[in-house]
Amino acid sequence: QVQLVESGGGLVQAGGSLRLSCAASGRTFGSYTMCWFRQSPGKEREFVAAISYSGGTLYYADSVKGRFTISRDNAKNTVYLQMNSLKPEDTAVYYCAARTGWYGLQDGRTYAYWGQGTQVTVSS
Repeated sequence: QVQLVESGGGLVQAGGSLRLSCAASGRTFGSYTMCWFRQSPGKEREFVAAISYSGGTLYYADSVKGRFTISRDNAKNTVYLQMNSLKPEDTAVYYCAARTGWYGLQDGRTYAYWGQGTQVTVSS
């Protein structure tokens, strides 16, 4: 069992930056693929970024590539999402999720564990 708790959301102006954190419980954090998703009102949940269990492989949605960076610290059981050059369309609730394996990353149904989400609001 893995429990995930996100933090770091808030209100920022367009062009600004935020860093989200996701703290995980449990001794097996280092064996999980970790991912960030986001969801805006009236829209479907959207894949944002994923990082392999070792941190050696990364994968991003085209909409955030070059602006967002996912990273992890397995010693601290934490995954991060550094968000730069934020745009109003990045406004959403951001969720971290955990799973094993590296297939079907963009399908939220393949993730076993989810956090409660943290709100990110980007003003224009």
